[in-house]
Amino acid sequence: MLVSYPILLLLNLFSNCHLRRIPCIYSQFLSTHYYTEANFDNLATFCRQEYSTYQIIFSVRSPQDPGIDVVKQIIRDFPRLDIHLIICDRIIGTNLKVSNLANALSFAKYEILVIADSDIRVGEDYLQRVVQPLHNKNVGVVTCLYRSVARGWVEKLEAVGTACDFHAGAITSKQLEGMKFALGSTIVIRQEVLKAIGGFEAIADYLADDFQLGYLTAKVGYKVMLSDYIVEHVLFANSLIDSIQHQVRWLRGIRVSRPWGYLGLVFTYGNITSLILMMTIKGSILCWFWLAVTWIVRLIMGWIVGVKYLQDSSAQKYFWLVILRDLMSFTIWCYCFFGTTIEWRGLQFKLTKDGKIIPKAKDITEQFEFK
Repeated sequence: MLVSYPILLLLNLFSNCHLRRIPCIYSQFLSTHYYTEANFDNLATFCRQEYSTYQIIFSVRSPQDPGIDVVKQIIRDFPRLDIHLIICDRIIGTNLKVSNLANALSFAKYEILVIADSDIRVGEDYLQRVVQPLHNKNVGVVTCLYRSVARGWVEKLEAVGTACDFHAGAITSKQLEGMKFALGSTIVIRQEVLKAIGGFEAIADYLADDFQLGYLTAKVGYKVMLSDYIVEHVLFANSLIDSIQHQVRWLRGIRVSRPWGYLGLVFTYGNITSLILMMTIKGSILCWFWLAVTWIVRLIMGWIVGVKYLQDSSAQKYFWLVILRDLMSFTIWCYCFFGTTIEWRGLQFKLTKDGKIIPKAKDITEQFEFK
């Protein structure tokens, strides 16, 4: 059972090889939304698209947001593009990212919305490629996998885990039950679909807003498609503690949103659990054989997904960190069985059973008065 997860993934990848690249036959005017901290090099890649007509909307809450200067530089450097900067402090829920998106929505000119984090970097054919699945009216959301761009050793360790573990789980989930979630790296959605799920207000209090956009879309009967396009995710982890807090936030979000899915993650740690089993029963020849098979298959799976499929540079250079990353991830997974507190952008929140977040401190709560 512990080895069946990586085998299933390998069979899935070999049978499909790569997601098919759809010819660029579908073209629509679209609006692109961004939120969180701005980085000029990342944002500039969205301004160099080989796409006839599109609008870019940047949304922030405060006039003092440091990202405003970067956005103004973007506007100066790309004067021919339809770029808007929205500054609005209206809050519709405890997830401030979603409030930024809701504030930007009223300025969107077109039916198709492309939502991306500002730590994402793309190529010139990005928009052409990610909108193609919407040619099928039954498709409500398109999302993308990503390869990490890491600098420090903390970021590289996280990048290896993302490439060789997280994306492996996403691909397997797609194969087992279909795509019922989206990733924040890219979410393409029609406005009519967004209205059908209740708008941004429906996800305004959730921690995993990207997951909810995909989940609610699938729930109302639309398909969620995984694009063949792989974007780049630029990692900015200041310390190992920051990286661990990010993983705790992510894993506890999974635990409260999909408890059985969280429990099922034990099967993704076959190499660790087989090692614990061998140490517990002091190892027979059969145990040693099982341990060897599990570890070999795990490494093959990580290499195929992270190195071959995603072509992640950190996975290619530091593949040997896979085992260390698995040990770290398994420890955090065990830890996240308990507790409901997460830290996000310097603030502490409590996670409810359905995945919503509630500010813990009274002075923080006052910042979330709806306007």
